[in-house]
Amino acid sequence: MGMLMIAAAVAALAAAEPSADVTPAKAATSETGVIAYPASFFAEASPSTAYDMVIRVPGFSFDKGTVVRGLAGSGGNVLIDGEPAVAKNDALDEILKRIPAGAVAHVDLIRGGAPGIDMQGRTVVVNLVRKSTAGFRGATTTGAYFVYDGRTLGSFRAEGQWRWAGGRAAEASIILGYGPDDQLGDGRRIRTAANGSTLILSDVDADGKGLKQWTTGAYETPLAGGKLRLNAAYMMTPYSAEVTDRLRFPGGKEYQYDTMDRLQAEVGGRYTRHLTPRLDLEAVAFQQWNNNDTKSRFEGANLIRQFEGDRKTTESVGRGHVRFAQSPTLTWEFGAEGAYNKLDNTTTLFQNGAKVRVPAASVLVTEKRGEVFGTATWRPSEAITVEAGLRQERSTISSEGDVLLEKQLQFTKPRVAVTWSATPTTQVRLRVEREVGQLNFDDFVAPSSVASTGTVIAGNPDLSPQQAWVVEAAVEQRFWKSGAAILTLRHYELTDVIDRAPIFGAGGSVADAPGNIGEGTKDEVQASLSLPLDRFHIPAAQLKAQAVWRRSEVTDPLTLQAREISGLRHMEWDLHFTQDLARWKSNWGIDVNKGGSNANDFYGWRDRAYRLSEIETRKLDTWVTLFGEYKPKPDLSVRLELLNVTERSAERIREVYAGPRDRSALLYTDVRDLRWGRVWNLRIRKSF
Repeated sequence: MGMLMIAAAVAALAAAEPSADVTPAKAATSETGVIAYPASFFAEASPSTAYDMVIRVPGFSFDKGTVVRGLAGSGGNVLIDGEPAVAKNDALDEILKRIPAGAVAHVDLIRGGAPGIDMQGRTVVVNLVRKSTAGFRGATTTGAYFVYDGRTLGSFRAEGQWRWAGGRAAEASIILGYGPDDQLGDGRRIRTAANGSTLILSDVDADGKGLKQWTTGAYETPLAGGKLRLNAAYMMTPYSAEVTDRLRFPGGKEYQYDTMDRLQAEVGGRYTRHLTPRLDLEAVAFQQWNNNDTKSRFEGANLIRQFEGDRKTTESVGRGHVRFAQSPTLTWEFGAEGAYNKLDNTTTLFQNGAKVRVPAASVLVTEKRGEVFGTATWRPSEAITVEAGLRQERSTISSEGDVLLEKQLQFTKPRVAVTWSATPTTQVRLRVEREVGQLNFDDFVAPSSVASTGTVIAGNPDLSPQQAWVVEAAVEQRFWKSGAAILTLRHYELTDVIDRAPIFGAGGSVADAPGNIGEGTKDEVQASLSLPLDRFHIPAAQLKAQAVWRRSEVTDPLTLQAREISGLRHMEWDLHFTQDLARWKSNWGIDVNKGGSNANDFYGWRDRAYRLSEIETRKLDTWVTLFGEYKPKPDLSVRLELLNVTERSAERIREVYAGPRDRSALLYTDVRDLRWGRVWNLRIRKSF
């Protein structure tokens, strides 16, 4: 599929007719790095929400951001009125889905930078600009999943936006509904010994579902010569799953029941003010709470295992910065961010009624982190933009309970990015940066798993962040007014790679946990294509495709041999075809996902984890969705989706050794292959 995508891009570029008019709005030309798409550009598609508009921007791949502590680097690649959302649990795609399409004035694609825009460390972002018209806009959506196994899971959402004269605005939304777990289904499990003999053959019946009970709100008002925006979210997401193994051989049954009660709450605020015509101030505050109560019970022929985890995390963040436009071609930014994070975790594990000691089972971890930064954006000519920045980070991490430690970390993070618009249709982007990853609190505590050999899967608070020098080069070619092809190459030189590592005790290896395993490398090739299909006699149609290939290498801490990084997906690709049928007031399309489309939670991938006495490989096959949407009236839409057309499988392969795999024989290979059937999803949206 990736080769077909590149071939299509080459063919499109070869056939492209030279034209300087490649932008929907000539007022924002390619030379400035900004392409403005007015609302009329999306009119033929009859979008319902801002999200529907963003995913149709040519040459842009939506990214809703990553879950990290602090605000720097956590936001996605879409700004709203020039500002990133001050939210984390309330995901960016959900925020965009709450903005009616009628409230959008235009959508700007910013490549390389623009005056007054914080690019959030990215080279390409979209800025969604809303209308300031006073009034009310709202919508309700009723939907249901009709699952292949007979379940019907309903949902309801409602949202409203109010705007008043003078710059005041308010937003509110509620979501209530169930959704299925597509990684569980019906299938077969087989366990074979090293000599090929069958140890277990079973039929598996598995299903899971989650419930969303989300409430969000926001308020915006002028204040002291500036603008204040406050937002809040309260989100309950309980989840449960059952897995039953009916053993054909040697007979009997294995049963596992998992539950997770998750509560997330957050409040955030941003204050902005123009101090002078050339000096801007921004201050941001954010607070979040996350409580997770996890339980897992396994029942087998000779084993009953009970796991319980109680995890509470809090985060407090403050951030401020000023932006000074020294001249129309030179802008300076200076700022600081401080954060306080706390994790309080208790884990208990029982096997056949006996309590099992788990390293780092009860820990209280605190992190105090501060960062100062400065950035200069210089435009020596209309065709060239240079962004140079420096960040200095310092943190103190301490742990109480089962693990007692306190350590200080300090990192310097320079960054240089250059954008060259060689022609109105061609842009080259270069970046060199030192990236420092964040420590994942999930790595600090013990998860709900134990290897079949009895090896404990533990947590490890004594970690250092992974660091990387990154070199990136991208070439973008635009054609046919709304066509774009982009090729990006990245190389990472890694240090302090975080991967699986053994924990040694007096009697030898006793546990498996995350650990820093040394140096490594990672390479990525990313290609994307936005291809209008009118010239192929498919009117009002667009094909968007993206593929990423990854190769990594580290030294295994057990075998001392080179291998890939655990959990890294080596290939991802997605393809999206849409066609607008204005005559029938409808549109239809096909989404194909294999890897990591942030625009869709249902995607395929393959990753592998190298543990102390086990190599675990997980695979999800390609996900295909066929959809159609009918809008009999501008304020009413009916959307029907057929999910998982291919009835993909979710496969888990466990190669289990008798002990540490560097010096122990293979004990058995366990393969569980579950298939999830086709699902219909119906949604009816009424706007006001």
